[in-house]
Amino acid sequence: MSNIPKKLKYSKTHEWIRKDDDVLTIGVTDHAQTMLGDLVYVELPEIEMGFEAGQECAVIESVKAAADIYCPISGEVIEINELLLENPQLVNEDPYGKGWLFRMRAFDNDNSDSELLTADEYSKQVASEAH
Repeated sequence: MSNIPKKLKYSKTHEWIRKDDDVLTIGVTDHAQTMLGDLVYVELPEIEMGFEAGQECAVIESVKAAADIYCPISGEVIEINELLLENPQLVNEDPYGKGWLFRMRAFDNDNSDSELLTADEYSKQVASEAH
């Protein structure tokens, strides 16, 4: 079973979200990076770009496949994890720590977090996909 920290929220498309005051850190789940395999390239969004929830905002590529990353909330990118540009394997090694992708501030009128899953709900989704 994948590592699914209880304190995070999750999207149905396998992104995780950690909220620290008004800053949201976004990454891909342990399950997603396991399914992709060894990452070789990460394309991150530009700082100050705005995205709507569900919009493609980044790409990660492994030796097996490329995967689009979908913005789990509507907001503006305020920081990217530049370490990933040189070392995309950080996502494989530490998806919930050093392997975070980018940070955002939600738009004032954003209520897309109501679509996010708890750790238990995400666990059930992952389990149902395995069958």
